[in-house]
Amino acid sequence: MSSIASLLFRKFLLSYVRIIPQSTTPATCAMEQKDPTPENMTMMQGFEWYVPADQKHWRRLKEQIPNLKSWGIDNIWIPPGCKGSGKEANGYDVYDLYDLGEFDQKGTVATKWGSKDELLDLCNTATKTGVGIYWDAVLNHRFAADHKEKCQAVEVDPDDRNKRISDPYEIQAWVGFDFSGRGDKYSKQKYHWYHFSGVDFNAENNKTAIYNIVGDKSHGWAEVPDVDDENGNYDYLMGADLDYSHPEVEADVLAWSDWLAQSIPLKGVRFDAIKHFSAKFVQKFVKQLDEKYGKGWFFVGEFWKDSLEDMKKYLDHMDHQFSLFDVPLVYSFSEISQAGSADIRKVFEGSLVQCRPTNAVPHQALEVPISDWFKPLAYALILLRGEGYPCVWYGDLYGIQGEHVCPPSCGGKLAQLMLARKLYAYGRQADYFDHETCLGWVRYGTHDRPFGLAVVLSNAGPGTKRMHVGEMHQGEKWSDVLGWSEGEVTIGEDGFGDFTCGQCSVSVWVNEGALDRSPFERRGFVDTLTFPPSSFSNSHIYG
Repeated sequence: MSSIASLLFRKFLLSYVRIIPQSTTPATCAMEQKDPTPENMTMMQGFEWYVPADQKHWRRLKEQIPNLKSWGIDNIWIPPGCKGSGKEANGYDVYDLYDLGEFDQKGTVATKWGSKDELLDLCNTATKTGVGIYWDAVLNHRFAADHKEKCQAVEVDPDDRNKRISDPYEIQAWVGFDFSGRGDKYSKQKYHWYHFSGVDFNAENNKTAIYNIVGDKSHGWAEVPDVDDENGNYDYLMGADLDYSHPEVEADVLAWSDWLAQSIPLKGVRFDAIKHFSAKFVQKFVKQLDEKYGKGWFFVGEFWKDSLEDMKKYLDHMDHQFSLFDVPLVYSFSEISQAGSADIRKVFEGSLVQCRPTNAVPHQALEVPISDWFKPLAYALILLRGEGYPCVWYGDLYGIQGEHVCPPSCGGKLAQLMLARKLYAYGRQADYFDHETCLGWVRYGTHDRPFGLAVVLSNAGPGTKRMHVGEMHQGEKWSDVLGWSEGEVTIGEDGFGDFTCGQCSVSVWVNEGALDRSPFERRGFVDTLTFPPSSFSNSHIYG
C-alpha cells in the first residue's frame, strides 16, 4: 500500500471509530451486522381551519410534499375529503361520504379543498414520494339533509342525556338524504329518520334542543360503554346523529370504507369524535380494512377528553390495535404555558405518552390555547424524545389564515426541530429532570445513527445543564442547531458538556461535524405556498 493510500486509510479508520459508539466486547464486524435503525416517523395535520376556501388546497399541499418529506414528514393527515354542507365547508359537517368532489351537490362540485381528481393527484404524488396519506373519517353524524321528515322524539336533559324532560311527540327533523346529485353511483343507500338516533332542531316550531328519536324503528342512544358516559350518555354531538345499531347504516359505512380503500392510495384513518359513536362499529371498521388490505394501516382516534383513565379504557376495548391523540398532554402544555414558572418536571404526568407510548400521538391543537413562547418547548418535548408518534400542525408550520392571521409559530424554527428529529433523535435517552423550570435530556444515537443530540429547555430564566453525551464524543464541538444559543460546547474527556438555553426557550445541541448539519446553516426554509392578497404574505420563510 502506498504512503498516501495508507494515510487515507488511517484517516478513514480513525473517523469511523470516532463516530461509531463502541462496545467493550463485540467486534466491529458484529456491529456491522446489526439491523439498520429505522428512521423516526412523524405525522402532520395537513390543514388548519382557516385555509382559504378557494378549492386549491389539494394543489398547494401537493407542491409541499417534497419539502415535507425532506424535513421528516412521513404521513399526512388530510382534512375530510367528503362533501360537506357547501363550498366553504371544512367537511366536519359531512353530507355525502361518497362525494369526494365529484358531483354537483350543495352548490358545488369540488369540496373546499379541491376536486376528486386533484385529491387523487395529491395522494398519488405523496405515495411516489414515500409519504403516506391518512383519511379524516367523519362518521358520527350527517349535515345538510335534503328534506325534512316527521318522526317521534323526546327532549332530553343536555347534562344527562338519559333523562327525558318531555313525553314523546312528533317533530319535523332534517333527516332525509337523497343524494340526488350523485344518484345511485357507488351506493344506493338513502337515509331517513330511522337511521338516526337524535337531532338538535325541530323545524315544526324552530326549537333547538337535544331530541332523542324514538319509535318502532328507532333504537335510542347507543349504550355506555359503547359511547362515552360524559353527560350521562355522549352519543349525541351535533347534526343528525347516525345510529350504528341499524344494520343499513353499518353496512353502508363499512361498504364505504372498502370503496375508499380501493379508490385512493391511503395508509391510515383518523377517526373524528370517536367517543360519540359506537366503539364496536369502529372495531369492525378497523378489522375489515386490516383483513382486506393488510395490517400496515395506521388508525388513530380523536377522543377529546382530559381523562387518562377513560382513554386507557377505550384502548383496552380496542385491543390496543389503535392510537389516540394525547389530549391530557395538550392540556398540560396549556397549563404550564399560562402559569408562569410552573414545575415543568410534571409536564408528562397524567399523559398518554407516559403510560401507553406505543398508542400515543402527542400533538398541539387549536382547541386548547398554548402560549406562543411555549410552542418551541412543546414541540421539542414531542419531537425529540423517544416516546410516542408525534404530529405537527399545519398552522404552526405555515401560519394561520382567517380573521386573526398568525405567522408560523416557534419563531419559524419548527422545520428545524422536525429535521433534528429525522437526523439525530435516536438511541438511548437520559433525562435530566432535576429542576422545576429547566429540563434536559440526551439521545445517545445508535450504531448507524451515531451523532445523537442534547436538549435543554426552560420555562423561566436562562438554563444550564451539565449532561453526559458519551466519551466517544470527547473533543467534539457542539452547537445549537436552532441558533438561539450562541457559541460552542466542547465535550470533555469524560463525555460531559455544559449545555445552555435562553430564557423561556429551548436549544438543541448537536456535533458541528455531524452528518447533514448543512441544512441548519441555511438562512431559512422557504416554501412556495401562495394565498389570496388578504393573507399576511405570499411566501413564508422559516428561519
